[in-house]
Amino acid sequence: MDHSAARAAAAPQLHVVLVLAAATGGIGAHVRSLTRGLVAHGVTVTVCAPEGTDRLFGFSAAGARLHTVDITPTSGARSDATAIGELRRAFTGADIVHAHGLRAGLLSDLALRTAGRFPGIRPETPLVVTSHHALLTTGLDRRLQRLMERRVVRAADLVLGASSDLVARARELGATDARLGPVAAPPMPPGTLDRDTARKALPGGDDGRPVVLAIGRLVPQKCFALLLDAVGHFAAPGGPAPRVLLAGDGPERQGLRERVAAEQLPVELLGYRTDIPDLLAAADLVVLSSRWEARSLVAQEAMRACVPVVATAVGGVPELVGDAAVLVPFADPRALGGAVRELLADPDRRAELAAAGRAQAATWPDEAATVAQVLSIYDELAQRQN
Repeated sequence: MDHSAARAAAAPQLHVVLVLAAATGGIGAHVRSLTRGLVAHGVTVTVCAPEGTDRLFGFSAAGARLHTVDITPTSGARSDATAIGELRRAFTGADIVHAHGLRAGLLSDLALRTAGRFPGIRPETPLVVTSHHALLTTGLDRRLQRLMERRVVRAADLVLGASSDLVARARELGATDARLGPVAAPPMPPGTLDRDTARKALPGGDDGRPVVLAIGRLVPQKCFALLLDAVGHFAAPGGPAPRVLLAGDGPERQGLRERVAAEQLPVELLGYRTDIPDLLAAADLVVLSSRWEARSLVAQEAMRACVPVVATAVGGVPELVGDAAVLVPFADPRALGGAVRELLADPDRRAELAAAGRAQAATWPDEAATVAQVLSIYDELAQRQN
């Protein structure tokens, strides 16, 4: 019997609460995908998230009951107390609580463990926490986050890591049960332009130069400063510099823009774009310069679109791409620049990587497989409670 049939035959209906803090990228997209899949299998889903995050990702439209909870990125006594109170209300009648990220996990645990006086909430309600990111802060913030990380992974009944390094980290910190839970990239709508038309549609048209594309939020984790460090090594000696397009927005935009202007770098900041499939159609290769990634959505989108990828060998990237991308050490602009330069000069190698990328992409779990894994985990935890 499949999950939906088994659940339809059982009573009462499973009620899952998904919790996340303010999100603008992969976590929000994953929770929306998970919501859609769970609802399709007959699960009652409540999503606890800030109002702005729901506006961005549309959890309600995906079939969830929305309970607005303002989980801020950093701790504050008053804001945390308010969030914990709201979570308690949302957890009434829940069979499973599934938090995404450390802040969501911490506040969810506190709400459950202090719920003894609140009717309708069982303190023993299973808590699942998905770890999406490594800790990248330094100094006191890093020490505090490590303490929070240890508390959360030990409190959770089960930790899902988006990449193997996150699973290993959770186990090192004492997680009771830690497993790999890959986050599938949501299906990208097909592009509307072929390669020639897409290149002509670029700002300023097609000037005949190769196009190197980078995509992502302009935040420290993506380390686009490394990309700027490397662009001087992209061109062959005496040859033209390729066009470097950076699609994305975020708090580092002004600083990157000023540096591009001051150093006269051949980089065009495109801002936030909704036409990523068409940009991929125009690109000769995609560069991923991140200091850490779990399962990079950009790499997944590029490889599915048969665009060669040059990426830093960080986090879950090597596991994700296998032999179907060129990997370089992080914080080595010469290595990054040299890999791009060599690939631009070798169309046969680019064609090989394009084909290998599509083949590698076919091995990744899709959204349906991700939902099936999560449903199986929920069933396992619910049966333990019974």
